[in-house]
Amino acid sequence: MTSPTPHAAFPGHNDPPPYAASPGPAPYGLGGNGRLPAARPAHAKRLESADAPPPSPEHEPARGRHRVPMSGPATGPATGPGRTSAAAWPIGALLLGYPLWWALGLGALSVVVLAVPMAVVLWRRRPIRVPKGFGLWALLLVGYLVSALTLAETPDGTYGELGTGRVIGYLMRLAVYVALLIMVLYLGNLSVAELPQRTLVRWLGALFLTAVAGGLLGVLVPRFEFTSPLEMALPSWLGGNPFVANLIHPTAAQVQHVLGHASPRPEAPFEWANAWGSDVSVLVIWFVVGWWTYGGPYRRAAAVLLLAVAAVPVVYSLNRGLWIGLGVSAAYLAVRGGRPLLAGLVAAVAGVAFLLSPLSGIVAQRLDNPQSNGIRAFTVATTVRVATSSPVIGYGNTRTAYGSHRTATTGRSAWCPDCGHPPLGSDGHLWLLLISQGFTGALLYVAFFAGAVRRYWADRSPIGKAGTLVMILVLLYMVVYDGLVSALTLYLISFALLWRNGATTATGAFPGDRRRP
Repeated sequence: MTSPTPHAAFPGHNDPPPYAASPGPAPYGLGGNGRLPAARPAHAKRLESADAPPPSPEHEPARGRHRVPMSGPATGPATGPGRTSAAAWPIGALLLGYPLWWALGLGALSVVVLAVPMAVVLWRRRPIRVPKGFGLWALLLVGYLVSALTLAETPDGTYGELGTGRVIGYLMRLAVYVALLIMVLYLGNLSVAELPQRTLVRWLGALFLTAVAGGLLGVLVPRFEFTSPLEMALPSWLGGNPFVANLIHPTAAQVQHVLGHASPRPEAPFEWANAWGSDVSVLVIWFVVGWWTYGGPYRRAAAVLLLAVAAVPVVYSLNRGLWIGLGVSAAYLAVRGGRPLLAGLVAAVAGVAFLLSPLSGIVAQRLDNPQSNGIRAFTVATTVRVATSSPVIGYGNTRTAYGSHRTATTGRSAWCPDCGHPPLGSDGHLWLLLISQGFTGALLYVAFFAGAVRRYWADRSPIGKAGTLVMILVLLYMVVYDGLVSALTLYLISFALLWRNGATTATGAFPGDRRRP
C-alpha cells in the first residue's frame, strides 16, 4: 500500500515508499524485491545493512546527520516485513496482555515475571550489547544494593523499626530495578527484523487504549474492585502490606475528597491514580506516533475519535501533573513538530471545544481546591532534611515522619487510621531516591535521563522526537510522581525505542519494517 503523506504530528525524515517500488538499487543490504536477503556466507560484506553488526570504530560510516552507534541492537534472524519473531513474545505479553495481568493481580509486577524469559533470550545472545550511558543505571542499581546497610536506621524526625514491611518494600523495589535492567537489554538486543520499531510503538498504543478503557471504568463504576487470584494465594502478612496491597488488589478508581466531596480518580489498570496519569501521558505520545504518524486515513480518523473519548477520564482524573505534562507535550510538538502553525490551530480548536464542554468546570474546581499542596510541601521538606543525614547511600526505603503539615503529633496510628500523611519519598521519584539512596542515587537518575535527552536530541525521526519527549517528561514527573512500577517500565521502554532507533538509517526506514496502514 502506498505510504501516507507527512503530517504535523512528530514529522521528521519521511519514510520512503516500499523498496519494491524503488527504481534504484535496494538500499542498505535489502534485496531487489525490498525484502531482507537470505542468509549469506560469512565472507559476504554487506555491513551497510542497519541490522548488520556494527563496524569497527575506525570504519564506522556516517549516515546523513546520524551515525550508527557501536552499542546498537544486535542482529537476528529476519522475519519478513512487519512481522515479529518468537523471541519478541515476552514484550508482547507485557503490553498486549496487561489487562489479564491486572486481573490476576500482577499488573505492575508483570515485568518482574516476564523478565525471566527475557533473561533467557538475552543469555542466548551473548555477547550482550549495552546502550551508551547505561552504566549510570547500573550504578543506580549497585547503590540500591548498598543502601540495604541502613535499612535498620531510624533518622531523626521519623519513627518505626526494621520490620517485615520495610524489608518487603525494599526487596520488591530491588526486583523491579533488576527486571527493568533486563528488559532494556532484552529490547536492545532484538533486531528490528525480529521486533520492528513500528510494531513496538503500536503495542504501546494498544496499552493506551487499555488505559482509556480502565479510566472510563473508573469514572462510570468507581467502586468496582475485586480480590485477585494472587491476593487470595498470598499469606495475610504479605498481602496485607500496604505497598503490596496497592499492587495486587485491582480497583477501578481511588475515591478521594479532592473537590470537597467524594470524587473518583481513575486508576485501572495501574497501581494508583497518579500512576494512571503519568502512564497515560506517556502512552498517548506513542499512540499518536503509531496511529497518526504511521497510520492510514482510517486509522487517523479513529485516532481522533479515541483521543476525544480519552479526554473524559483525563479530566476526571483531577490529575494536575497529567494536565501539565500534556501541556508540555503540546508545546514540544509546536516547537519541534515542523508545522507550528498547523499544530497551533489544532490546539486552539481543541481548546475551544474543551472550554465549551462540561469538562472545563471540573478543571476549574480542581484548580480551586489544592488540598494536597500542604501535604506535599511538608513531605518534601522533611524528606530533604532526613536525606541530608545519609547523603551518599540513603536509608534503603521510605520512612514515616512525626506529625504532618497541620500538627506535630505522631501520624497514623491504630486509634486514628486517617491521621498522618504519606510516607517520606512518596510524592515523587526524586524524593524516593533521596530517602532510599541519598543524593548520589538522585544524581545518577537525573544524569541517566538527562543524558538520553542530550544524546538523542539530534534524532529527528518521529520515534526519535517522541522518545526524547518522554525523557523530558521523566525529568518533570520525578518531582510529582513515584516512578515505580508501571511508569518506570514505560519510561525505559521508551528509552529502549530511542536506543534501537539509533541503529536505523537516517531516512527513518527500518529494515524488515515496511509501512502499513
